[in-house]
Amino acid sequence: MEMEFLRKLPIPREVKEQFPLSDKVKKIKEERDQTIKNIFAGKDNRLLLIIGPCSADNEDAVLDYISRLRKVQDKVIDKVYIIPRIYTNKPRTTGAGYKGMLHQPNPEEKTDMLKGIIAIRQMHTRAIEETGFTCADEMLYPENHRYLSDLLSYVAVGARSVENQQHRLTASGLGLPTGMKNPTGGDLTVMMNSIIAGQSGHTFLYRGWEVQTKGNPYTHAILRGYVDKFGRNMPNYHYEDLQNVFELYAERNLANPAVIIDTNHSNSGKKFEEQIRISKDVLHSCKVSDDIRKLVKGLMIESYIEDGCQKVGEHCYGKSITDPCLGWEKSEKLIYDLAELW
Repeated sequence: MEMEFLRKLPIPREVKEQFPLSDKVKKIKEERDQTIKNIFAGKDNRLLLIIGPCSADNEDAVLDYISRLRKVQDKVIDKVYIIPRIYTNKPRTTGAGYKGMLHQPNPEEKTDMLKGIIAIRQMHTRAIEETGFTCADEMLYPENHRYLSDLLSYVAVGARSVENQQHRLTASGLGLPTGMKNPTGGDLTVMMNSIIAGQSGHTFLYRGWEVQTKGNPYTHAILRGYVDKFGRNMPNYHYEDLQNVFELYAERNLANPAVIIDTNHSNSGKKFEEQIRISKDVLHSCKVSDDIRKLVKGLMIESYIEDGCQKVGEHCYGKSITDPCLGWEKSEKLIYDLAELW
């Protein structure tokens, strides 16, 4: 095997023992987990808003952003329930580029995954302690999920990972709402198969253990658009797309039919300002159809302090170093608009 084994990293249990959570944090997570599950189960009719930077590259800027969200949340709590995005793992199509804070706590320094594991745990912990928000992260590496499993309230499986067996089986044992994105090629049956796998029980190999799961009834769909055979971005958030997903769910008799609309990526063609229009378009579809209204549980929006994106090393505070994001002023107005429309 042509790999250089650099060092053995601590297992999740050891990291959790080194950086334990207070009883206050545990209670906040327990309460928020139940609320979010109630939304997916149709027991709570509020709109979920999974919102935040494309990648969490700077702890202070991320906490600044989430603190602003906290003030807005308090004003729209009756209509909108916010789950901030703190995405610390970034999939890279070619393998090149910034892979997230797990790999590089400082984007301008070399990879250090031990520091990264500690950094992402501390950042998620700070978010709860300082704002009362438990957050969302992407499960890019299934074997790494347990470093944050006691902190997260929402998990996403990306478009490039959704066909992977290990992601699907691990999702079945998370015990949290877990969104399965449609694959980059757009085949919705692939997404539905991943939901079936996530909602089913399995026995499999995980972190050197034979494990058994009972299934995760809160595994659900995320529509993020797709890329056609000519390389063009194609949206899948329109009324007809949502009606189609409703029918796909009905055919499979799955628990808690639910869709989250990712308003960026191929749905917007990465034109970040389009997220405003797309969000309102989805809510209009919910007004037109009771079936769609029951199916759509929320929106996923890429948002940060400053509009757009920058290259690593440009040092614009609160501006994405990966995909372009909607800036704070536009994001704040959009949240208030969504609360009015829902």
